Amino acid sequence: MKKHNFSPGPCILPQPVFEKASQAVLDFEGSGLSILEMSHRSKEFVAVMENARSLALEHLGLRNKGYTALFLQGGASTQFLMVAYNLLESKAAYLNTGTWASKAIKEAKLFGELVEVASSKDANFNYIPKDYAIPSDVDYFHCTSNNTIFGTQMKKLPLTDVPVVCDMSSDIFSRQMNFSKYSLIYAGAQKNMGPAGATLVVVKDDILGKVSRVIPSMMDYKVHMGKDSMFNTPPAFAVYVSMLTLEWLKDQGGIDGMEKVNNTKAELLYNEIDRNPLFVGFAANEDRSPMNATFNLTDEGAKDHFDSMWKAANINGLNGHRSVGGYRASMYNALPLSSVQVLVDVMQEAERTA
Repeated sequence: MKKHNFSPGPCILPQPVFEKASQAVLDFEGSGLSILEMSHRSKEFVAVMENARSLALEHLGLRNKGYTALFLQGGASTQFLMVAYNLLESKAAYLNTGTWASKAIKEAKLFGELVEVASSKDANFNYIPKDYAIPSDVDYFHCTSNNTIFGTQMKKLPLTDVPVVCDMSSDIFSRQMNFSKYSLIYAGAQKNMGPAGATLVVVKDDILGKVSRVIPSMMDYKVHMGKDSMFNTPPAFAVYVSMLTLEWLKDQGGIDGMEKVNNTKAELLYNEIDRNPLFVGFAANEDRSPMNATFNLTDEGAKDHFDSMWKAANINGLNGHRSVGGYRASMYNALPLSSVQVLVDVMQEAERTA
């Protein structure tokens, strides 16, 4: 029986994607070859790569607007340093909203001066800082749109004239935004788009080539752009499954359609967290993430009872990160509303039987 998968990543994927991908593992489109053994230089896989890159730009509304989409490797962790390698000449501004933002800051400090414009570390990152100033003399401003561990999300982008770089690993393609306000977006595929192994980078072409340092080929966005995202052997299967997921997203009405479903799921769960006396939300209400809902028990004595109930209900991946404790329900694009209803039903039953 398929579990109700609230895992923070690798993420749940749509069932049609699993079915198409499993067939391609055996035989890719009647070629007599598995997608796992097909040459990445073959016309069949080149078409996959081009379609995946094109769909990413289409969903973000950035096609024919001076942006290039790349599928790279190394996850967001490699992007923490790759961004600085390519963009940080003298000074950059960073917003610190959690574990991954902190890691990005650590890596970027190796390349130049950093200004931490604000941080929510004082409250264990349970809110998004507001009303901070971004210096006008920095090379770029870096932020993290959604914080998987702490369950917070930036609801709007601060006004600035400097290039904006954003780690969107855990809410990419989940909500509509003016993506043209960003000069560079990166996202590990495994949170909301595909399997582990691929990293999507969407970069505005004209922000590159402005640093004086020599950039190693594998760290140079311009090198990857010049080779159509195949400077080295790409993570072929991860790119293929990401392409299938982006096609599925199009069938769901794109980001607009997905956002409506995601808001419905989030409202259902957060309403129960706020209503049920057994639970309390971790993140500040105004900054709650629709992707990752974090919550705790009001009485730790109920833990064994609640844990046994949600596990018996075939729910997976609900334990919170050690930094927060409690529980975390990751409601990525492919998680059906029915799974959220199962969790809410369990929470209500736990209240009745406490």
